[in-house]
Amino acid sequence: MTKIHLNPKDSKIGVLGSGSFATAIVKMLLENSKVVHWCVKDENVKNAIKTKGYNPKYLMAVHFDVRRLKLTTNINSLVSRCDIIILATPSLYLSGFLDQMTCSYMGKIFISAIKGIIPKTNTIVAHYLKETYGIELSFQGVIAGPCHAEEVAMEKLSYLTIATGNDWALKKIPQLFSSDFIKVHTSADVLGNEYSAILKNIYAIGAGISNGLNYGDNFIAIFISNAIREMEVFLKGVYDSPRDVKESAYLGDLLVTAYSLFSRNRSLGNLIGKGYTVKSAIQSMKMIAEGYYATDSIYKTSQSKKLKTPIIKTLYKILYEEKNPEKEFKKLTQIFN
Repeated sequence: MTKIHLNPKDSKIGVLGSGSFATAIVKMLLENSKVVHWCVKDENVKNAIKTKGYNPKYLMAVHFDVRRLKLTTNINSLVSRCDIIILATPSLYLSGFLDQMTCSYMGKIFISAIKGIIPKTNTIVAHYLKETYGIELSFQGVIAGPCHAEEVAMEKLSYLTIATGNDWALKKIPQLFSSDFIKVHTSADVLGNEYSAILKNIYAIGAGISNGLNYGDNFIAIFISNAIREMEVFLKGVYDSPRDVKESAYLGDLLVTAYSLFSRNRSLGNLIGKGYTVKSAIQSMKMIAEGYYATDSIYKTSQSKKLKTPIIKTLYKILYEEKNPEKEFKKLTQIFN
């Protein structure tokens, strides 16, 4: 294994993306790093951050010392200068960025903070990086929650799970994120953490639909109890590995995404439950709800492996077959326990 010599205080860490979670990650990293490299979407965002000291579109309350930011819109500039690259774009846009990558990237550590499926190949990020760019899992990692960007912005105590099979990264990366308001756990379950981060977004849509349909807290608690058991079934079916789904990266992340008003996936579901069409609900959202796009792929994977995942099936019917949410959730109430 290639060894990378990186002091947590140096400047060899970079972030790709300029959304809310990317902005929160930059804030977290600046607690420990003298300089953070940041590749943003376009020149307008880059110039606004430089002149105003904050992201003009997301988490505007977070102000940066721009002298400690190395801003660019060129992914090659980011990757060539950094040993660790945090991928924090919506899954829909990742391939567009990486397709521009012409510099050498072997020996770099790529950590995904993306909670969605890559549409171009219909795969999770870990498989996409390996199959398309030859980046082995030993040079990859995943950032899991529970951690909402909005609470990071307010410096409310938050928790991250860093999952990687790279021994060097497992020791070093937590040092880059740990602070008074960020606690970091580690895990070797890279694929399990990535899949669970995708699944919790899907289930959060269901929790939102429940709320929109005026089901109470009692039902939503039962919904989440069934969802975590279903998540365990799915994870065992696609990647069986020692894990405890009651840990914070699985159950904790599911809980916060299903209940929090900051959750865009819950918000999408809530609109659908209140009577919006799926199309109109998506169009009314200011940010991307990754769970919608992931549901199609996860449902088909579940079907191909003959897994018993009734919640995923129900949400697929509502989101992609335009089935009536009230009728479909009525069916769920008959099988939940």
